[in-house]
Amino acid sequence: MATPILICDDSRLARRQLARSLPDDWDIQIEYAEHGVHCIEQIKKIKPEILFLDLNMPQMDGYEVLQAIEEQNLEVLTVVVSGDIQPTAHARVMELGAIDFIKKPCSAEKLDEIIEKHGIKDKAIRERLAHKLGEQLEPEIRDIYQELTNVAMGQAGDLLARLLNVFVKLPIPNVNVLEVSELNMALQSIDLNESTSGVCQGFIGGGVSGEALILLNDSSFKEIASLMSYEGEVNEKVELELLMDISNILIGSVLSGLSKQLDMPFSQGHPVVMGQHCDVAELVHTNKSRWQRTLAIEVSYGVEDHDVNFDLMLLFTEDSLKTLKYKVEYLLDDY
Repeated sequence: MATPILICDDSRLARRQLARSLPDDWDIQIEYAEHGVHCIEQIKKIKPEILFLDLNMPQMDGYEVLQAIEEQNLEVLTVVVSGDIQPTAHARVMELGAIDFIKKPCSAEKLDEIIEKHGIKDKAIRERLAHKLGEQLEPEIRDIYQELTNVAMGQAGDLLARLLNVFVKLPIPNVNVLEVSELNMALQSIDLNESTSGVCQGFIGGGVSGEALILLNDSSFKEIASLMSYEGEVNEKVELELLMDISNILIGSVLSGLSKQLDMPFSQGHPVVMGQHCDVAELVHTNKSRWQRTLAIEVSYGVEDHDVNFDLMLLFTEDSLKTLKYKVEYLLDDY
């Protein structure tokens, strides 16, 4: 059965050029839309599986089309084809749900590369990709994850500030759904220039499970020992004790804060030392096989006027995403 495809561009020449560039061996049925409003009408009418979308169009531009697709829960895989090659344009369309971005004019070779990259000739792959995109974070859901984390990390920061008698700097938490490769890049980008020590601790409850990671720059240990009025030699054993103390405070209080807000009690496993004095890449290598896709929440703590920096990451399993989404949508309904 032919795959229905929609090409949306206000230029007839561009529509025809893109159609001619599609692979000859692909069994497809091509339809066209002349602008954004027409595009939404066509999506509803012919239910295309794949949309090739221009950005700069009259009446309704490509950004608005992507937003309408998301808001109206229209099921279509979208590849943006545009002459606007600004990095911000690329990032924006990906955030709005596009699967890729192709620069105009689009060659047959580049188009074939994108099609092969995503495997969209295969119906089963298209269905899995559509399902995955359906679980990406909507702006409202991301906002509430951030707000829940703000409250929880504030409680953790307060406990840490009291323990060390300092001012703890609290950032805006980063919230993303990541593939395993993206997760490892995110972890390794925390600090590429310093050796690091880390602890991980599993948690589970109410259909949700995951791991909490604490990554502490090794340069922070002497400062922490001084702030805690430790007078002996700061050897590896002492560093491990300090690492466990910090981990217990941050992981315990953040999970407790999230648990109360979500009305979802978590049971915590025993903390496990991932490694000491390692590159971040070494620390996360052993975790690589555990994650295929995760909701990752990152909080980077700092201490004002002191060389103390540590990162907390909450990694929720892929199976937890639907339960968490249901919980936060219920919270949104209450307001």
